Amino acid sequence: MRQRRNRVSTNAKLVADPKLKAPELPDRSWHSMTVAWWEDVWSSPMAPEYDDSDRHGLFLMAVLIDEFWLSPSKELAAEIRLQRQAFGLSPIDRRRLQWEIERGDEANERTKKRRAKPAAKVADGEPADPRSILHVV
Repeated sequence: MRQRRNRVSTNAKLVADPKLKAPELPDRSWHSMTVAWWEDVWSSPMAPEYDDSDRHGLFLMAVLIDEFWLSPSKELAAEIRLQRQAFGLSPIDRRRLQWEIERGDEANERTKKRRAKPAAKVADGEPADPRSILHVV
């Protein structure tokens, strides 16, 4: 019997920890957007996954982001994009790391309703066949 071999082995469901405090940024004059980014990162559901060794990389990213806001360039944007992959800071990065953000009850209810929606019906009450709109050209 053939089975898939790419099973999810390290899947993690992430939940934000409101008690987690962001480390202080080093003394320096930081751009307001960099400070906002720093606060967003440490209030995100990914923050509890970071350990002390990750802080060094995040400090480095803060410097890159600060430099980007002071003098934007494609090179800095590209480096930031590469660095943020390691920290799960975008949906595709979280997917690659097999991290899933736990959704609230409201989002779960919307998903259940959407999945439970009955198929479109035609006039006689039978489900509409989606292939009926296809025509030979």
